[in-house]
Amino acid sequence: MDRRGKDRASRVARYGMLIALAFIFSYIEAMIPIPFPVPGIKLGLANLVTIVGIYTVGPAGAAVVSILRVVLAGFTFGNLFSMWYGLSGCILSLICMILCRRTGKMGILGVSVVGGVAHNIGQLCMAAFLVENTAVFVYLPVLLAAGAIAGSLIGLLGGLVAERLEKAGARGK
Repeated sequence: MDRRGKDRASRVARYGMLIALAFIFSYIEAMIPIPFPVPGIKLGLANLVTIVGIYTVGPAGAAVVSILRVVLAGFTFGNLFSMWYGLSGCILSLICMILCRRTGKMGILGVSVVGGVAHNIGQLCMAAFLVENTAVFVYLPVLLAAGAIAGSLIGLLGGLVAERLEKAGARGK
């Protein structure tokens, strides 16, 4: 196999691994009950793959992995509505994280916090659209706080993972 073939095979394997990890994290998260009366609060475990992906495979690859994960998880563990909520949060979160990353003014922790908050805002906007009622925004303060906390934890973990992956890549794995 020539060099280009090996690079292509390596890239396909890397994306397959990221999609599988994100899907597994989505499954684990679906099994963890969150005892809050506010709907939509989650740990964001699968977003760990997204934030690491943004820093290791790039924005386009991370976007593909993240969107595929939401669609797969929606069909497997949810329903059409949960998929729409997930996609709206995913897309807004991706856009905000990619833009923040490109400015170079934030580290991985800040980018992740922005992603967690944007994800919740995207889901609330979709909820308001689907139920045709803006009263859902009463949950905004709690969801912003939850997104910031989850984004911080995911950002801390993502920073550690991305750093270790970078070191492993620099040594030739």
